[in-house]
Amino acid sequence: MQILISILIGFITLIHVYILWFEMFAWETKGRKVFKSFPKELFAPTKSMAANQGLYNGFLAAGLIWSLLITDDIWQSYVALFFLACVAIAGIYGALTVERKILFVQTIPAAITILLILIF
Repeated sequence: MQILISILIGFITLIHVYILWFEMFAWETKGRKVFKSFPKELFAPTKSMAANQGLYNGFLAAGLIWSLLITDDIWQSYVALFFLACVAIAGIYGALTVERKILFVQTIPAAITILLILIF
């Protein structure tokens, strides 16, 4: 089960590295494809704000990577739970304020992984 949990954490990490990339470096190109309901004329003026959000997603990814590198099982679980909870909460907020699909991309995978860590 630990392998599955590590795979899920890795998957969630990759999602956040991807979010970091498009929010920091491809906001005006890939961002338009991801956030289709966002007015096109607002991508350029919000570029620095999106980059800031991307940086935060990078911190989430860094924390999840850190959790995979910890050798103590209990400490690893605590760090993973903290960063997964941050991802889940950010996903809930994003789903409520930006776009509903964020719930499915961020919150649900994080919540499933949290449950697996708590059960096993």
